Amino acid sequence: MSKYKLEYIWLDGYVPEPNLRGKTKIVSEEPTSHTDCPEWGFDGSSTQQAEGHDSDCILNPVRLYPDATRKNGYLVLCEVMKPDGNPHPSNFRAKVIDDETAWFGMEQEYFMMREGRPLGFPEFGYPGPQGKYYTGVGYEQVGDIARKVADEHLELCIEAGIEHEGINAEVAKGQWEFQVFSKGARQMGDDLWMARYLLMRNCEKYHINIEFHCKPLTGDWNGSGMHTNFSTKYLREVGGKEYFEKLMDAFDRNRDEHIAAYGPDNHMRLTGLHETQSIDKFSWGVADRGASIRVPHSFIKNDYKGYLEDRRPNSQADPYKILGRILKTIDEVPTS
Repeated sequence: MSKYKLEYIWLDGYVPEPNLRGKTKIVSEEPTSHTDCPEWGFDGSSTQQAEGHDSDCILNPVRLYPDATRKNGYLVLCEVMKPDGNPHPSNFRAKVIDDETAWFGMEQEYFMMREGRPLGFPEFGYPGPQGKYYTGVGYEQVGDIARKVADEHLELCIEAGIEHEGINAEVAKGQWEFQVFSKGARQMGDDLWMARYLLMRNCEKYHINIEFHCKPLTGDWNGSGMHTNFSTKYLREVGGKEYFEKLMDAFDRNRDEHIAAYGPDNHMRLTGLHETQSIDKFSWGVADRGASIRVPHSFIKNDYKGYLEDRRPNSQADPYKILGRILKTIDEVPTS
């Protein structure tokens, strides 16, 4: 009789942002969707989600992905619930007021680290300055292992059914990026968290850690962002200059609320340098990577219809918080 390996994956209760957790359940029946996966439990006192005297937390499956690294393997993304069936306070996925007609593309930047320093950094001092590393090719630019890691991650995501859109070496030495596209905020958040999980797990065999902090290097080095491209059905099909300007006013008005959702230590990254706007300002600009919101040329040429890019979210942020905040602000702007 065949056995199936289900890796239950969830987010813990650590702050300011959660960590991924996982454990394996063996079952005799092959699941075809997350609804075929039973609820499971775990010790919340070991994940900052419960006290030791009342430690049971519930894993509620919400998404199923094939796991290409295991025979008969699946990845089961779960929400954390309290024993009474209500969402745990750490469960931000359950708090998202979703719009399944909204489209999102998230650009996840990160550093590959070994022995406490980015890949390609010498034991003492620094490599050459930024400039040649972005989308670079060759050993001096990307080293001997980083591209292999990024390529393997790309394949794992595709095998899992994630809409992985691409990869590239980034501006700083040892810094890379992958992009994911999804429709709906929950689907986007699910796929992004699962893509992070696959990256981190695959790096275990290379003794590489993935650093998601937005500014792991001081000095003249780019920080890591998670630029978030977004559109709604109205923005794609109707749009218009008047609506766009009202939308930007709403983003400006909610600047502090957005920054609060866009990841910890963002003041270290949003300095007005290294392709960022200052954290205490809001701006938009056509093709301007130094603005809070970058407006593509195609958006303007198409009568203010299409997608926009919020460049403020950082690499460590919880995508559910980012997307929930974006949708909440959009909802404030009337469409008629």
